Amino acid sequence: MDNYIDIQIQPDAEMRENVLMNKVYTKLHKALFDLKSTSIGISFPEYKVLLGHKIRLHGNPSMLNDLQGLNWLGGLSGYCQLSEILPVPQNAQYRVISRKQSTMTNAKLNRLIKRGTISKENIKAYKAKMFTKGLDNPYFELDSTSNEQLHRRYIQFSEVLSEPVKGEFDHFGLSKTATVPWF
Repeated sequence: MDNYIDIQIQPDAEMRENVLMNKVYTKLHKALFDLKSTSIGISFPEYKVLLGHKIRLHGNPSMLNDLQGLNWLGGLSGYCQLSEILPVPQNAQYRVISRKQSTMTNAKLNRLIKRGTISKENIKAYKAKMFTKGLDNPYFELDSTSNEQLHRRYIQFSEVLSEPVKGEFDHFGLSKTATVPWF
């Protein structure tokens, strides 16, 4: 994780910030999948409550060059400003950026109903509990290519760490254990 690329999102009246972020992240996922990359991580350096206007991709120069060689942004490149591949600053700290999943979902409820492991009386209680235990993490709303439905991918940030932790990243640039530089 010696290098990074910043992608500055530039929304306008035609393309709102959240829609643009969702589209860019979807295209990034497809590019990472095509590269079969497990060594490119993602961060959101402007994160406070929302993810912000900047996506930062971390990796070694050859993988970042391979990614850029795909022209993966396509028509969205007019809405994004990409930096050159830059070295990570010496004073960077580290953070795990991962997916956060709810333990109670409609899909899980439907499986319980189909299996017959939940009674009619408990369905209402399950739904009430599901809504009170909702996630308030920032998220992307992505189009599923397999079932063409929207699904949310919630993002979770660990505490800031002083030392990096090596590991692999999924095709969304996220990891449950590996850190990315945080600066």
